[in-house]
Amino acid sequence: MATATIDQRTTYNTEAFGLTAITARLKAAVARNRVYRQTQRELSLLNDRDLADLGIARGMINEIARGAARAV
Repeated sequence: MATATIDQRTTYNTEAFGLTAITARLKAAVARNRVYRQTQRELSLLNDRDLADLGIARGMINEIARGAARAV
């Protein structure tokens, strides 16, 4: 009787699923979140006149923060 074995070290230790890749994706997500929160916080602290000088409406702050986070 023949049996087949699967070497799980090579099956689950690929670049896409390895611990290193998971850690890198987590670090990137934390960095993007940090940029989003910082951008949102700084723009929210500006008054309406300063925002208008920059050409930004208050309702655009979240969209701009998301764009900044995507750029990271």
